Amino acid sequence: MDLASRQPTVAPYGAWSSPISAELVARAGTRLSGAWLENGTAWWLEGRPAESGRVVLMRAEPGGAPEEVTPDGFNVRTMVHEYGGGAFTLHAGTAFCSNFADQRLYRVEPGGEPVPITPDVTGSRHRYADGRVTPDGALWIGVRERHEGDGSRAVVNELVAVPTDGSAEPRIVARGRDFYSSPRISPGGRTLSFLAWDLPWMPWDGCELFVAELAGDGTLGDPELVAGHDGEEAIWQPDWTPAGDLVFASDRSGWWNLERIRGEERDVLHAAEAEFGYPAWVFGMRSWDVLGDGRIVCCYEQGGRTRFAVLDPGTGALEPLALEHDALRGGPYVSAEGSRVLLVAGSATIPTQVALHELADGSTQVLRASAQVPVDEAYFSVPRTLEFATDGGLTAHALFYPPVNPEHEGPGHEAPPLIVSSHGGPTGHASPIFDLETQFWTSRGFGVVDVNYGGSTGYGRAYRERLNGQWGVVDLRDCVHAARHLVALGEADPARLLIRGGSAGGYTTICALTFTDEFAAGAAYFGIADLEQFGGGETHKFELEYEHTLVGPYPEAAELYRERSPIHFVDRISTPMLVLQGVDDKIVPPTQAELIVGALRERGIPHAYLLFEGEGHGFRRAETIVTALEAELSFYAQILGLPLANGVPTLAIEHLS
Repeated sequence: MDLASRQPTVAPYGAWSSPISAELVARAGTRLSGAWLENGTAWWLEGRPAESGRVVLMRAEPGGAPEEVTPDGFNVRTMVHEYGGGAFTLHAGTAFCSNFADQRLYRVEPGGEPVPITPDVTGSRHRYADGRVTPDGALWIGVRERHEGDGSRAVVNELVAVPTDGSAEPRIVARGRDFYSSPRISPGGRTLSFLAWDLPWMPWDGCELFVAELAGDGTLGDPELVAGHDGEEAIWQPDWTPAGDLVFASDRSGWWNLERIRGEERDVLHAAEAEFGYPAWVFGMRSWDVLGDGRIVCCYEQGGRTRFAVLDPGTGALEPLALEHDALRGGPYVSAEGSRVLLVAGSATIPTQVALHELADGSTQVLRASAQVPVDEAYFSVPRTLEFATDGGLTAHALFYPPVNPEHEGPGHEAPPLIVSSHGGPTGHASPIFDLETQFWTSRGFGVVDVNYGGSTGYGRAYRERLNGQWGVVDLRDCVHAARHLVALGEADPARLLIRGGSAGGYTTICALTFTDEFAAGAAYFGIADLEQFGGGETHKFELEYEHTLVGPYPEAAELYRERSPIHFVDRISTPMLVLQGVDDKIVPPTQAELIVGALRERGIPHAYLLFEGEGHGFRRAETIVTALEAELSFYAQILGLPLANGVPTLAIEHLS
């Protein structure tokens, strides 16, 4: 009997059987990124949970099958800014890659063994990212991060030139700023553009775009500031067109719109209430590239969805592309060559793909998918966008995934439990991308609301700045209001509201379980419990003073940090909590998890704590993902009194009566 003709059985929401197992979620979750077209060949990166999260460089020649470029054991991953990105670049079919094990830069010829071209520094203290190779192939110019001692303030970021044959040590070409990114070489090789910014700003708060003459040996002339301002105007993805124009996205209008510098003139290519730029959490993302006819293929966020289009820089006309893809995971990767476009994208029902689109005939070839899911689409929940009332007469945004399972339906007298998902960042964005982890919950009878609280990207600079000085307030209230909105619609049971989140979302989760009584339970993945430790510098350099914008300058605002730190209000905690943490997390160290776990234990609150060896900030190993997801399901089931699905281990919960 097929699913369409099968009569669903009535079963309690949250206890439905599902073919989407934790094992399937973990094994099907290949991470795709770094799409790049060069001379007809498509290149990209694959992060593989089944190989302990190892990242592999792939390529596919025209008409050929995908093949691995990097050998077994080589992990194309840089730790610059801890979050990495921009771990490889190409020049004439040769790749230049960072290797995770030693953080050295390697020259990789397809079919050959990687050759190191930077010195071996003890402890991987020198790290490289976001480079480009000069037109003559002689130099790699990119970001180097040096860890010259203990603590975040002993970290030095700079631009360096590295001979691609490894014949000499890297030479510093730009220094003195806290951060650098996006060094891009003009088509003739005579000019370098780059971004720079200083603490306390993050690059989406504001950064500065410079251009400088570039000599053959990598030496730079005096840099000229051409756009941007620390704390006021953020620049995204500056790069050169084949015609020698400098194109980038600026948010000086309140929205990240594409602009161009041609000679002495700076003009807006297309003005819209849409975001053509993204928060630069990692290096190497690209939301636009140039086609062979000079037009720009681009992606942008509008109305909670990702749009793909072709922009005519002469007229400003924006022509939508007829693609099935309308969502991204993590960030944009768009590369163009001739009339072809390579992108990494998906949709609510399409797992993330590396897809090659031909504009000439409208055809699309899928080179790789993040997941091959042996599950009927009837089990997949498709989200709808929500705009709901929140504090101050404002509205906020979310994506709501109702419970869906063709084999089950809930009792007519009850509403389903609801999981409120709080994304990380906090300057992040919940996208309607196909996510097996979300479907893991919805196929079991849970509703899921993924909240784009004030501070999220995709809705303009003013929306992003709602969180300035209000972290722990705006994000928390928007999550609460999203849950209340769905309760009022009859989509959620007010007695069975749950909340989960990782990193900054973990902080929002801990705040929700401390400062409100809205939720029945929650799961905090590597979440922050004490903001003062971060205000005092207990994190990595990239986010060393991020809280100065989100909360206030430290130590001047020390009292405010205490007011926003759940650890100082443990007497208010009465809600069960699951805490999950990686041992090697340098961004939110295990001491944060241990603070809140100690308080839960002392207060006698039902809780469980899972600490994972070999994991950092964001779980990458398949076995970790399986254990964490099954533990979370068991935790919710026991707290809500739901029967546990067969085969899911029962989690030991302290103080559960």
